[in-house]
Amino acid sequence: MTNVHAAGGVEMMKAAREGLGQGPKLIAVTQLTSTSDEQMKADQNIQTSLVESVLHYAKKANEAGLDGVVCSAREVAVIKDATSEDFVCLTPGIRPAGAAVGDQKRVMTPSQASAIGSSYIVVGRPITKADDPVAAYKAIYDEWNA
Repeated sequence: MTNVHAAGGVEMMKAAREGLGQGPKLIAVTQLTSTSDEQMKADQNIQTSLVESVLHYAKKANEAGLDGVVCSAREVAVIKDATSEDFVCLTPGIRPAGAAVGDQKRVMTPSQASAIGSSYIVVGRPITKADDPVAAYKAIYDEWNA
């Protein structure tokens, strides 16, 4: 799996798809899970809501023939409604219940992400900063697959 940023536009995403051929899945980054609605408006000068921005990028990625997007688990349902159930939603910002959210603004637990339809999850610090990373990974894996 590899990614591009959806802000590059449909033509760029189509060129990436063509360049990869039938190789690995190609997904587009929408908005980072560490981005808030206010931050997006101030820093990126995007004046729609965060959800509308993510959905717009997802529709453009779908139009370009990409396999899916990187998005918050909070946007999975609306994206799949607008594209298809097979459209990949890789979701960072996954935190076990009670874990520190750090810089993440839009988070869900592994079980919530699974229930909402996330295709894949990305978990960083709850594993890498754990006293026992292997045990942390196993607990998250088990919760995701429950």
